[in-house]
Amino acid sequence: MANSQGDPRVLFVMNLVLSALFASAVVWGLDYIGILSFTVELVVAATAVLMVLTYLVIR
Repeated sequence: MANSQGDPRVLFVMNLVLSALFASAVVWGLDYIGILSFTVELVVAATAVLMVLTYLVIR
C-alpha cells in the first residue's frame, strides 16, 4: 500500500478541480486589482497551465 500511486483517474480529477479553484481565485484577484478581466476563457487557460505544471512537477 505504501508504494501505491493511486488511481490515475482520481488523480486527474483532483488535479483538475484543485487547479480550477486556484486558477479562479488567482484570476479573480487579478481582476479585483485591475490587472486582468475575469473571463471563463482566462480561467480555463490558467487551469490548463496549472494542470500541466503540476503534472511535470510530480513526475
